[in-house]
Amino acid sequence: MATDRDAVLEAAVGVLSRRPTAHLDEIARAAGISRATLHRLFPGRDALIREVGLLGLQRFRAALDTAAIEDGDAHAALRRLVDAVVPDAALCAFLAGENQLYDDEAIDELWESQIVRMHALFLRGQQQGVFRVELSAAWLSEAFFDLVAGIGWAIQDGRLAPRDAAFSLAELFLGGALRTPPQPHPQ
Repeated sequence: MATDRDAVLEAAVGVLSRRPTAHLDEIARAAGISRATLHRLFPGRDALIREVGLLGLQRFRAALDTAAIEDGDAHAALRRLVDAVVPDAALCAFLAGENQLYDDEAIDELWESQIVRMHALFLRGQQQGVFRVELSAAWLSEAFFDLVAGIGWAIQDGRLAPRDAAFSLAELFLGGALRTPPQPHPQ
């Protein structure tokens, strides 16, 4: 019986996003395969981590594409992005926590292309008067991604129900990012 490579990567995400130093034996066990089979699929830990990182970035890019973040109102685009990215929040958690990925040129290029798109979304939202202008587009991008990662960890640990994840992410993020009219200072 052939081993489904994507299923092994998904199992690896489940283990590595919470325990980055997990042994390959743990990952193989989570995937329901032997360590030898894991080594046939991925020649070593570095190769496995790289493949999980690439999968995470490919899925994040797909979420950006699905949400069509370059189109229309920035607030609506961000809500579409929330819905598109939450199913892969555990991959974002892995990406946020795996330092080894930052030494890979191909991964760096994928990161950069996606960050540019996120910055453009938040900058457009600021220009539309939707998002706060005193927070940089770069910081809003970073904060959004980190909250998605937090959603991934919270779901994995059972602190947040998957059905509540998109609502929780959107409400928390937008509650801090939306621009509101200035309030008079109490005297």
